Amino acid sequence: MEKQMSYFQKHPDITKSCFRNLMSNGQFKKASIHASMFEARVTGAPHVQLEVWSAPSQERPTFEHAVKQEFKSIESGYSFGPSWTTHWVRTTLQIPSDFAGKEVRLLFNPECESMVWSADGEPLQGLTGGNGDPKRHEFILTGKAGSNEAKRVLYLEVACNDMFGLGDYLIGPPDPNRYFTLKPVELVVKRPKACALYHDLVVLRQIIDGGLSEESPRWWQALSAADKVMTAYDPTDVGTLDACLEITGEFFKAKTGNAAHQVYAIGNCHIDTAWLWPYDETKRKIARSWSTQLGLLEKYPDYMFAASQAQQFEWLKELYPGLFARVKEQIKRGRFIPIGGTWVEMDCNIPSGESFVRQFLLGQRFFEENFGERCKVFWLPDTFGYSSQLPQIVRLAGAEYFFTQKLSWNNINKFPHTTFRWVGLDGSDVLCHMCPAETYTAEAKADQLISSVKKHKDIGYTNESLYLYGYGDGGGGPTEDMLERMNRMKDVDALPKVKHAHPNDYYDHVKENSKDLVTWNGELYFELHRGTYTSQAKTKKQNRQSEYLLRDVEMLSAIARSLGKDLVYPSAEVTRLWKLVCLNQFHDVIPGSSIEVVYKDSDKIYADVLESARSMKENAVVALFGDSGMCAAEEATGMLVFNSTSWPRTDVIAVPGMGQHLGTQQVRKRDQAALMVAAAVPSGGVQIVSPSNDADAVPVSAYYDSNGLVVLENLYVTAKFNSNGHLTSFVDRRTERELVPQGQAGNVMRLHDDVPIFWDAWDIEINHLHKFFVMNASNVAIVDEGPLLASISIEMSVGKNSRMRQFVSLSAVSPRLEFGCDVDWHESHKCLKAAFTWDIRSNNATYETQYGVVQRPTHRNTTWDMAKFEVCAHKFGDLSEFGYGVALLNDSKYGYATLDNTMTITLLRSPKSPDANCDMGHQSFRYAVYPHQGSFNESRVVQEAYQFNVPLVQLPVDMSVAATCELRGSSFFALSDAPNVVLDAVKAAEDGSQDVIVRLYEAYGGRSKA
Repeated sequence: MEKQMSYFQKHPDITKSCFRNLMSNGQFKKASIHASMFEARVTGAPHVQLEVWSAPSQERPTFEHAVKQEFKSIESGYSFGPSWTTHWVRTTLQIPSDFAGKEVRLLFNPECESMVWSADGEPLQGLTGGNGDPKRHEFILTGKAGSNEAKRVLYLEVACNDMFGLGDYLIGPPDPNRYFTLKPVELVVKRPKACALYHDLVVLRQIIDGGLSEESPRWWQALSAADKVMTAYDPTDVGTLDACLEITGEFFKAKTGNAAHQVYAIGNCHIDTAWLWPYDETKRKIARSWSTQLGLLEKYPDYMFAASQAQQFEWLKELYPGLFARVKEQIKRGRFIPIGGTWVEMDCNIPSGESFVRQFLLGQRFFEENFGERCKVFWLPDTFGYSSQLPQIVRLAGAEYFFTQKLSWNNINKFPHTTFRWVGLDGSDVLCHMCPAETYTAEAKADQLISSVKKHKDIGYTNESLYLYGYGDGGGGPTEDMLERMNRMKDVDALPKVKHAHPNDYYDHVKENSKDLVTWNGELYFELHRGTYTSQAKTKKQNRQSEYLLRDVEMLSAIARSLGKDLVYPSAEVTRLWKLVCLNQFHDVIPGSSIEVVYKDSDKIYADVLESARSMKENAVVALFGDSGMCAAEEATGMLVFNSTSWPRTDVIAVPGMGQHLGTQQVRKRDQAALMVAAAVPSGGVQIVSPSNDADAVPVSAYYDSNGLVVLENLYVTAKFNSNGHLTSFVDRRTERELVPQGQAGNVMRLHDDVPIFWDAWDIEINHLHKFFVMNASNVAIVDEGPLLASISIEMSVGKNSRMRQFVSLSAVSPRLEFGCDVDWHESHKCLKAAFTWDIRSNNATYETQYGVVQRPTHRNTTWDMAKFEVCAHKFGDLSEFGYGVALLNDSKYGYATLDNTMTITLLRSPKSPDANCDMGHQSFRYAVYPHQGSFNESRVVQEAYQFNVPLVQLPVDMSVAATCELRGSSFFALSDAPNVVLDAVKAAEDGSQDVIVRLYEAYGGRSKA
């Protein structure tokens, strides 16, 4: 026989293994395709000369500053570091004359991230160092070198961090002393035919290794082509490349059918605005990633790239104006696609409804002002659950489509849909799609495209899908290799059809052609990352404080302007602060899943927000009430209070610094604050309060009963605590109903083991419920005995290293029992919960969400029920049956759980990655129980929770002057005949007019006219 017969069909696994060796750049590199990849390469002088200047500390200097510094000569092998430092490398390059007529590339691998700059300060392209994926080491110097090239100078800004930060594993805390070694810097000429063959073979390998099964004839055709290439290829003879390309070309000639699944592909890089790196590094990641993509858009005419988050575009505009101009030009051409409509890709659990509105307001306004149009697609691939309020807000913001991906990570139940209509609280719906490749950072692989068909759960209704590809989270985006593969896979038998397209094109096509899509009503609960309701408690508290402080600022300023007071509405500053609040609501910041330095940055941001907002609030109060006798608390004889809620309220207020000499009925012992009753303060109105006025309040008391229990009692309720600090009896005196079952208790501190499977700061796993210890008090004592406020202190050790002190208080004017907590927290992988067991039976508990409520099961009948063992709530959770209920309110906590008749609120966690010091140290927070007659829908739970979070605005005054105040007893706004409607925002219009925006919502799940 002249030719050896091939028996590959009898040993496919051996053929596959040999094919992998052909593709390997390791042990058999000299016999692989990599042996043919380069025609020529040079390094060292005179072709490559390197100099470096290292910025001091962790500074990130501008190009203009860096190039003026003194550089020193270095060579390959130079060590950059330590972590988070920046080093500028000046490279002087001389292309050899024998490279003439050929494309020449610079190979630069510092093992970390870097940016290529031109000598005149233009950012050209990002590079990603390291030897694994993701990597990007090549920069094209010229598409065609001349025969006598002049020397070229480039600057490379080296950032000492990986694409994914500096942990010793993906989510490990950063190593502060990482160093990175510069690999040989080369000028190279690649061999085009070898590169083309390499990309062909990569697609073949993907089909063989995971795309198709051996039952498919096309799989055998791919393996046959690979076998023929191995036979034809000779690494010592580049002439064999032509024969190999003929073989692969024959395979790719076979086209897919007309009825094949259609994939709409879009490049993206999903840059986390902060995560395993700080905000300041993100600003450079944006420039590195987007400059790279601009280069690829020029090289590949069919390619399209999408980027979200208006904040990132604004940073680019401010810090890299030339690059921003290039981005705008590609946006005009329809190639670079701004998408999403929000300021950042925010968390959708923690932010308030008003924060959601501001995310879209800021985002859509930026896109419209800078790019001429609003986004139609709400783009949120990576966040940890989706509020049922979102569809309505998305619609009101001018969008109609929604893209996400994260539900494919569910760890108990597989979400049953891919393309569907998502229906929100009010019945609004958006067309939702989750790409069936189950990733937003695909890598242009054949097996992923095949998964787009196999895993499409709604393919009976719509035979198309989105495919998002490109390195992401840490930025980067698609690579040249990915785009080469995409070109090869556009129309190939056994693969779906692929085309680059604007996401709008996909959604518009589905909207027009798929009429029978299924619907999903209510929240899209994410069955993972439940610990993000609790981690980084201080951040969540500061967010809540910022949201409500800005509410007061806008309301008071709008009222002052409307009344013609001497105040310029602070529009610019309010917008600046909302941008900062929205920034910190990014889906890895406010959930608590970032590294420690991110929270140092967010603390500074919140300090700025709170300081500025308090100043603006004070300015508005002065403008409104400055003629009412305002003075220092020490000099005051009374208080002016303003009620920003839309219902009248009566509260006991505390005034630090006001003494008893004014006839004050009570001074709170722990801080010597004077207490007084602010009675019947009108909705949206003002009241003058005298220190001696008790408003006919029936005194509250604190005492020990005959059984040694500590008792707090007022007109409404009687609460009894045992020596362990547990609430053993809670009686509604109005109905004579005991709320705590015999032998059960409330305010039971449970310390749970909290060791998740992997995602430490993210996850509370269901097994944490199996093991906990009850913490008992070491001391319970009466502090305040009335008549306006009665309180006790509870002190206890928590775990091995922590302590808690509670002040439990009951006022004379409300049945609300409040728990103020100070914790010195130093645990490791523990979770602290407060549990309350009530004599109430219901299959569902009600929790507040943005602009409404959501009901969730209190049982574990199905795996879908069981998966909600920890859920998110805003200001309250409520357990009600017909005729009665009890709500558990909070001022900054979001993690709740209800099993049967026991409701718990998660107070603190102690994960150790990615922030090794998460929540360590002092923590303060409040929660309360509020008993109510009637079911939840008949209650005032929403109003009580609002009052718990939004105190009366207080102003010390001279009563003799305040008594003549024209605003006394007046109401600036009121709602009538609508007890289920909440006035959430009063603010100036955004268009600069004198109009006032009023935002109201129906809070209980019904309808009303207000």
